[in-house]
Amino acid sequence: MAKDQSRRKLLKNLGIGAGLLAIPSFSNASGFDVAINNLQDPTSKINHSVCRWCYADIPLKEFAIACRELGISAIDLLKPSEWQIVQEQGLTCSMATDDFISLTDGFNDPENHQKLQSAYIELIDKAADNDIQNVICFSGSRRGMDNETGWNNCVDGLRPLLDHAETRNVTLVMELLNSKVDHPDYMADHTSWGAELARRLDRPNFKLLYDIYHMQIMEGDIIRNIREFHPYINHYHTAGNPGRNEINNSQELNYPAIIQAIYDTGFDGYIAQEFIPTFENKLKALEEAIGICTI
Repeated sequence: MAKDQSRRKLLKNLGIGAGLLAIPSFSNASGFDVAINNLQDPTSKINHSVCRWCYADIPLKEFAIACRELGISAIDLLKPSEWQIVQEQGLTCSMATDDFISLTDGFNDPENHQKLQSAYIELIDKAADNDIQNVICFSGSRRGMDNETGWNNCVDGLRPLLDHAETRNVTLVMELLNSKVDHPDYMADHTSWGAELARRLDRPNFKLLYDIYHMQIMEGDIIRNIREFHPYINHYHTAGNPGRNEINNSQELNYPAIIQAIYDTGFDGYIAQEFIPTFENKLKALEEAIGICTI
């Protein structure tokens, strides 16, 4: 009883206790009905995750506890120093990162290969030792480079790492980002670009992180592209467009339909929330998003 009371007090302080512990369901101005009972359903068809950086002002231990209560089983984009904190709360890191990883100086530039390969081998081993299966990577900025050169350079830089990662059961995951709004000149800015790199590498432990927000900006046609390119994708990020905020009907993407399309491909990886909350209570925004993405 004391343990349960302590948990309720913590959730109340975090601002989500009432929604989870007392109210069976709620609607808000977004127009989406959120089924709270589904959030903690152990038979949920979706593996929920959330990106840490969007909630950086909440201490990680408290955030992990709140995530667990929302039915979230993992946290994205954690560094090695943070892994144990979430593991102690029964969660895992669904996508590993570290300070050396750069969006701009990536595998498309041979000058980065030696430094990246050395640092990535160490990160891959740390991840494997902690039962973390996904490590993020980036193409880097284009800087006038043509696609063919970029693909060839990425292949040369990634192949030795993929050989090592395969022995440790680790997958390197390249994120697709928009080069129009948030990351000017980023090279892997279309799904087809990432898929072509995956074809050339032809390794089961190289996959793509399909960021729905970023790809909506660059190419749209989200559901069609998910259906076509899903064999190359092992991870998804969410956010509303425009604005990169909540995924409710204040923005243009139909997330219930997108999540259903992802599920229909047979996807069993993580869907991680990566929107920037605008709600005064950020965890309420996360609660809403998990409800929208729960099948």
